[in-house]
Amino acid sequence: MPKRKLGSQGLEVSAIGLGCMGMSQSYGPADEQESIAVLHRAIAEGCTFLDTAEVYGPYTNEELLGRALKGRRDQVTIATKFGFHIEGGKINGTNSQPAHIRAVVDASLKRLQTDHIDLLYQHRVDKAVSIEDVAGTVGELVKAGKVRYFGLSEAGANTIRRAHKVHPVSALQSEYSLWERNLEAEIIPTLQALGIGLVPFSPLGRGFLTGTAQRAESYPEGDFRRGDPRFQGANFDANMAAAKQVQDMAAAKGTTPGQLALAWLLAKGDFIVPIPGTKRLRYLMENIAAASIRLAPADVAALDGALSPGSVAGPRYGAMHASLVDR
Repeated sequence: MPKRKLGSQGLEVSAIGLGCMGMSQSYGPADEQESIAVLHRAIAEGCTFLDTAEVYGPYTNEELLGRALKGRRDQVTIATKFGFHIEGGKINGTNSQPAHIRAVVDASLKRLQTDHIDLLYQHRVDKAVSIEDVAGTVGELVKAGKVRYFGLSEAGANTIRRAHKVHPVSALQSEYSLWERNLEAEIIPTLQALGIGLVPFSPLGRGFLTGTAQRAESYPEGDFRRGDPRFQGANFDANMAAAKQVQDMAAAKGTTPGQLALAWLLAKGDFIVPIPGTKRLRYLMENIAAASIRLAPADVAALDGALSPGSVAGPRYGAMHASLVDR
């Protein structure tokens, strides 16, 4: 697996990472033994950039990584996140108060069974706390050796610039894919101007780009996709038709649609490191293979046109989740 640099502070990670959220929640039941086997195989294949968060579970995903990484900690780069108020196992708003950040980091270190977090993201911007205070607090944790690099998630351009002035931001994590192009107008130019990396989550369009998406009502209670507007009603029909263009192009190239989607992301810039999530060995190996696919500029342009910005039906989040995005 080739390496890529995120930001200008020296953070180097595998060109494709592994999103671990689905091993604990949101996308149906998971099997811990299988999840650990996937993590171990990812490390063996050089896919060593692992993404988690305190809120995944909550807490259980970090605990899973802690168990899985015994004896392997020095082989991986761990990214985790703070920023929510969790009460009784439920999310109850955002919380990026400095004291809360420090408490969350100590708790995450314990669950992950490590003495440092490689990349610490603010999960969602907290409108009640200045981003300067957040960046300053993370900077103190960096000086203390508990954190190595600072990141933001779903932050807007102004927030990114303000945070970066206080403490260097190495990476922005946000949804970006052939399927979701909302970053292209303002966010990506901001990242490039400041020398900040981009870590796209949901790089496979939540299953639309792989052809595995089903209608919202087909998923069990508790599955995130049941409430996703793009999986519902007429939106679903329109989106399946839109995604078929990518499936047809992949068939012509002899790749899977998911591999083509990841190759497109990698071709958009060497500051981009996608983190497709999976809890299945088959999909892990398929995703890793995308790192060896090279697309010509004409291929990238054709894919740009196949799913141009605005061609997907429905908002990417319902009202509650959308309210947490800093745009």
